[in-house]
Amino acid sequence: MRFLLIFVLLALPAAAADYAVLRTGARVQASKIEMQEGRYVLHTGAGRIEIDAAQVASLEHEDDPLPPPAGIPAPPPAVKPPQSPRELVTEAAQRHGLPPEIVHALAQTESAYRADAVSPKGALGVMQLMPATAQALHADPRDVEQNIDAGTRLLKDLLLKYANDPNPVRRALAAYNAGAGAVSHYGGVPPYRETQAYVEKVIERYWKQVNAQARAAHSAPASGSTRPGL
Repeated sequence: MRFLLIFVLLALPAAAADYAVLRTGARVQASKIEMQEGRYVLHTGAGRIEIDAAQVASLEHEDDPLPPPAGIPAPPPAVKPPQSPRELVTEAAQRHGLPPEIVHALAQTESAYRADAVSPKGALGVMQLMPATAQALHADPRDVEQNIDAGTRLLKDLLLKYANDPNPVRRALAAYNAGAGAVSHYGGVPPYRETQAYVEKVIERYWKQVNAQARAAHSAPASGSTRPGL
């Protein structure tokens, strides 16, 4: 029975490699080994070899090598934690070259940093963008990050627009609140109580931040920062 089992096994083609170990110690590799009439027939790439069974000390089988381990998958990209509106305001100001204090003062005055704020006139989000204004700026006003970025870009454009005019910051803030047409019509901050109060509130909050930072540092603001002439 044992001989029959060995014979059956040897009659099967080797999946990887079989070896006939001769009594001399030599090992002969074959892709398949068969037993035929007292001889081992070794099938090799070069043909076949017949060896008397008495000359073979043992047979060995080498299993298929294990497949190489799969490459270690790349770690998933780090998920950026959600940022608060205040953090987004600081980033937007720095990205567009504005003092963060002026953008924070505007965001605080517009909506108190509320992403869900909606004005009676339909202005949306932290920077209180009208839908038409947001569309012109290619931003989704309900996406807080896009809202803040677009509002910061709008403020920067207005500051540049009035840079060579008297009271440029007040005019830019008035235009942000009441529209550039009103500023143009009145040649400055329009005589609207709401707009005048808005402009002074933003400027007051700006200077409150600047002075608080100066006191904390016991010195003037860090060199290299720029402040709009208020």
